[in-house]
Amino acid sequence: MSEKNIVIEVFDPRDIYGVNEANIKLLKDFFPKLKVVVRGDTIRLIGDEEEINRFDKCFEAMMRYYEKFGMINEHVITELLSSADNSATNPENGDDILVHGRNGNFIRAKTPNQRVMVSSIRNHDMLFAIGPAGSGKTYTAVALAVRALKNKEVKRIILTRPAVEAGENLGFLPGDLKDKLDPYLQPLYDALWDMLPAQKLKDFIEEGIIEIAPLAFMRGRTLDNAFVILDEAQNATIPQMKMFLTRMGKSARFIVTGDITQVDLPKNQASGLIHAAGILKGVEGIAFVMLDEQDIIRHGLVTTILRAYNNGESK
Repeated sequence: MSEKNIVIEVFDPRDIYGVNEANIKLLKDFFPKLKVVVRGDTIRLIGDEEEINRFDKCFEAMMRYYEKFGMINEHVITELLSSADNSATNPENGDDILVHGRNGNFIRAKTPNQRVMVSSIRNHDMLFAIGPAGSGKTYTAVALAVRALKNKEVKRIILTRPAVEAGENLGFLPGDLKDKLDPYLQPLYDALWDMLPAQKLKDFIEEGIIEIAPLAFMRGRTLDNAFVILDEAQNATIPQMKMFLTRMGKSARFIVTGDITQVDLPKNQASGLIHAAGILKGVEGIAFVMLDEQDIIRHGLVTTILRAYNNGESK
C-alpha cells in the first residue's frame, strides 16, 4: 500500500475539481482501486503504487491542458484518461489528436485508416480518401485542414463539393443561388462548427480565410498556399475532376474524398473519382487511402444497414 499527495499550487483548485467536485468523482470512477481524498488544494492518493502513478500522469495531463486552454471538463478528462490507457497521456504528443475543438473536445483520428490519412498527408501533397458513408473521411480531412491553418502551414482553407442533385431538384429549393447551394455544402459547415469557435469561423469565412463553394466555382483559379478539399468527389465528372486537380498551386495540399458506391451522376456520365483512381494510382506524390466498414463511427446500425444493402445489391 502506497500513498501520495498531489498539491495544486498554481491554479484555483475549485476550477480543477469542477462543480460539486464532478471532475474528482469522474477520476474516482476511473480509478476504483484507489482511495482519493480531497482536502483544500491537496489530493491524497492511497493504494497500489502503479495505480497511483497512472493517476499522477493523468492529472499532470489535466494540468497541462488547463494551463493551455483555461478550462477543464468531464469530456476532456474522459479523453485524457482514454489516451492514458493507450500510453498517450500527453494530448500534445498524440499523433491521432488533430485539433482541440469547441468546448474542449479532442478531434482525433479514431480508426487505423483515418490514422493512415493523417500520416499520408505528411508525405504527399495530394491524397485520395475513398470509403463508405460514416467512415470519417470528410471529417478527418477537414480536421487536417484546420490543423494546417492553425499551424500556419497554409494561409487558407478551401472546401468544395459538386452540386449534384441526389434525387432532389435544385430548382425547387427556395432562395437565391447561395441559398440553393448551401444545403449541398452543409456537411462541411457542420465539421468546421465542431472544430472552431462560432465567431472565429464566421470571421474566417467573411475574411476569405475559409471558403466553402461549389466545384464549378473553382474553374480558372490557381489555389496557392491553401489546403483544399473536394468532398463527394464521386459526383464530379471526369472533366470536372481534371479541372479541379489542375488548380493546384504552390504550397498547396489537396484531399479528395468520396464514396464510389453512391454515385448520383446521370448514367451516361462516368465518375471522375473512379476514373482518377484508375489512372493516378502509383503516381509519385499522390496517396490513396481506402476506408471500409471498420472505419464507420456513426451509430452501430449504419454498418449493419450498409452490409444489408451491399448484400441485396450483390444478389
